[in-house]
Amino acid sequence: MTSHFSTIIIGAGAAGMMCAAHAGGDTLVIDHARAPGEKIRISGGGRCNFTNIHAGPDNFISGNPHFAKSALKRYTQWDFIGLVASHGIAWHEKTLGQLFCDDSSKQIVSLLITEMERAGARLALRTAVDSIEKTESGFRLTLSGDRQGEVTCRNLVIATGGLSIPKMGATRFGYDVARQFGIAVTPTRAGLVPFTFDETAMQDFKPMAGVACDARVTTDRTAFEEAMLFTHRGLSGPAVLQASSYWRDGETIRVTLMPGTDFLGKLRAIRMSNGRRDIAAVIADILPRRLGQYMAGLAGVSGNIADYSDRKLQAIADLLSAWTLKPAGTEGYRTAEVTVGGVSTEALSSQTMMARDVPGLYFIGEVVDVTGWLGGYNFQWAWSSGWAAGTAIAAAKES
Repeated sequence: MTSHFSTIIIGAGAAGMMCAAHAGGDTLVIDHARAPGEKIRISGGGRCNFTNIHAGPDNFISGNPHFAKSALKRYTQWDFIGLVASHGIAWHEKTLGQLFCDDSSKQIVSLLITEMERAGARLALRTAVDSIEKTESGFRLTLSGDRQGEVTCRNLVIATGGLSIPKMGATRFGYDVARQFGIAVTPTRAGLVPFTFDETAMQDFKPMAGVACDARVTTDRTAFEEAMLFTHRGLSGPAVLQASSYWRDGETIRVTLMPGTDFLGKLRAIRMSNGRRDIAAVIADILPRRLGQYMAGLAGVSGNIADYSDRKLQAIADLLSAWTLKPAGTEGYRTAEVTVGGVSTEALSSQTMMARDVPGLYFIGEVVDVTGWLGGYNFQWAWSSGWAAGTAIAAAKES
């Protein structure tokens, strides 16, 4: 027997559940996972960086940088903060406007489940979608798993996310649905992901694993200034993760260690006050010790600092302020926090998230070619795009 719903949402993540909370009753949310909101649960070290007070269109990457403006403007970070407060969830601000739960990310999952229940939406977990076909009045889906058989709907929302963290169940499903209906998908790549390096570089980096320092990491397109961390696999830390979303294979990056530091001034001052000091030891004192030792070796310096002219000290300062590196690649989707690229925004309405040429078909969240910076921005896109689709569906029901 075929069951009919006004709306079916595939994906019980942040965007899908937000959409269900606003789409009105007679909505079914389907997910192959055992529990809803699994990526929410593990996010932010278990406390969910659920939005950022600075969220705006400039914090997102997309083939169309204007696409996200409508949804972000109509459902803002302040709207979601108000929703969090209405559920009695305590939160705090960390650096750069990042907002986290005081207690647990599970509170955000519970919030969304409660809002879905209030709206009359139902949840079908451990359920797979085997096929989708267009009908005269909407869509027909064939399901397997805990809920088997055929279901039909007038509105179909794809909220299946991207390819990041496949061990959490990430698949190409959403992109396959888009292509099935003739909707373009822009090339995808791992974003907010650590850089890896060739074997020679890694032999040098491994002794520095665990060393962190403030840095500005610059790509051909932009620069980010936050912490950088050396790992056994390469470079990580917020500045590196941010830069990775803009980096392309084969490109170099430029690293400014301890931005704002007057390295030349420091070196000259030490030369004047204690010229017999070993220059390598001086550099190791200015930077975190192991990193300083490495950079001194890279600069090829030794001997008393008094023997170094201003020109030679300037060359050392230039290296510390503009260290050029060429990553071999990234750690890929295995550890990436997001997927850059996705369902082309050219095919979607920025007001409703509905496919322009396929009435009733919506795409929201990470599956769309809209990718936020590190720090709660991607969750805000999930809330805003989910709200945009959900309210559009609800409005259409009433018209």
